[in-house]
Amino acid sequence: MKQTIHQNKMGVKPVPTLMLTMGLPMILSMMIQAFYNIVDSYFVSQIKDTSQIGNMGDCAVNALTLSFPIQMLIIAIGVGTGVGINSLLSKTLGENNKEKASLIAGNATFLGICTYAIFLLFGLFGINTYLSSQTNDPIIIELGTSYLYICCVLSFGAVGSMIYEKLLQSTGKTVLSTIAQLIGALTNIILDPILIFGIGPFPQMGIKGAAAATVIGQILTMIISMVFHYTINKEINGSVKYIKPDGKTILNIYKIGIPAIIMQALMSVMSYGVNVIFGMVSAASVTAFGIYYKIQQFVFFAAFGMNNAIIPIVAFNYGKGDKKRIILSVKFGILYTLILMLIGALALQLFANQICGVFSLSNETLTLCVRAIRIITLGYLFAGTNIALQGIFQALGYGMRSLAVSAVRLIIAELPLAYIFAISANAEKLIWLSFPIAEFLGFVISLIYIRLTYKNTICNINA
Repeated sequence: MKQTIHQNKMGVKPVPTLMLTMGLPMILSMMIQAFYNIVDSYFVSQIKDTSQIGNMGDCAVNALTLSFPIQMLIIAIGVGTGVGINSLLSKTLGENNKEKASLIAGNATFLGICTYAIFLLFGLFGINTYLSSQTNDPIIIELGTSYLYICCVLSFGAVGSMIYEKLLQSTGKTVLSTIAQLIGALTNIILDPILIFGIGPFPQMGIKGAAAATVIGQILTMIISMVFHYTINKEINGSVKYIKPDGKTILNIYKIGIPAIIMQALMSVMSYGVNVIFGMVSAASVTAFGIYYKIQQFVFFAAFGMNNAIIPIVAFNYGKGDKKRIILSVKFGILYTLILMLIGALALQLFANQICGVFSLSNETLTLCVRAIRIITLGYLFAGTNIALQGIFQALGYGMRSLAVSAVRLIIAELPLAYIFAISANAEKLIWLSFPIAEFLGFVISLIYIRLTYKNTICNINA
């Protein structure tokens, strides 16, 4: 057992360096994803007006904003399942149980297939009802339906890429997962203008082109990740026999994964709720929120990338029973995440006008988007602490604690505050305050839980 553990860098490499060498590729990967989300919105905002539709760019971005909660839900289930896989698989490898690790990986593939089936059905039967619950504008509903249909019916690429990405990350092969993400993202970025505007031999597809570019990039990422997993990931047996569903394995994955799924899904619920509440204020507020959300992903996705490094490192050393390395992983995980959030907050504060000005927006929407950045970034350090600690809770098997923090910061505090501000006299200025206030309240809950976790779990490990 000792020989195997010492062969894995997560058990022996100095923690500060390990956290960076594993975290930086994942941060790069996540920021690339954020970049192509921004690129989608940028090119969609450039769609020209027609004789029937003025402000076509604003309408198209609004349609993307209303569609985004479903895309986030796809990510929620894929990433949440992946968190359960990541934590359980890393811990199992730390225990040197390769047979169990192979069973976990095989069942991960099975769960990915089941997840795709759910969103395929939604894409075929549920889109119009969903969009109509947020807007009565027939143009936006038509644009959103065109976009979401492609994203849902072909969502196997999104789900599969997330599952295989986590399998690579669980064994410490973060560079390989980043390569796969990079190739898929660059493909998306290149195809966006080609398919949206019809460059060369390709027809002009408009908003459908943005969706097509997205799913093609996701499918390519999935294929490359699968090749890496089945040819290079020697710590796991990729035999088809392990794909056969095993109830106990699936239950263990979802003991950690379900709270993570719900936690991620809360982001979708929050986004949907904010769309509805901000719609009470103005359509421009909804569009501004959509643009801000894509911009802030550069910062938050960097933090999530570090979170993806924290989970396997903490989980591996928890399985190994190395108290010292767990404590170091917690400290440096939080420190690095806060540094990322601080850099992001300062950059957005300094360049808010220039960043928002890149998009082809009305003056009203542009003003609201800049205002959102100025106010919401005030809570970024609280958000960074919350994100790091949520990863630590998941790695140590406390998925419900991570879920509780998410519920406070995304739903329990955020939506009531947004509603209260939305019905106030200065709604267009005050609604943005709901975000930093909610992050602070989540921060308070996080501190309480980490003290309990340290006292009841970490301190009881025999170093």
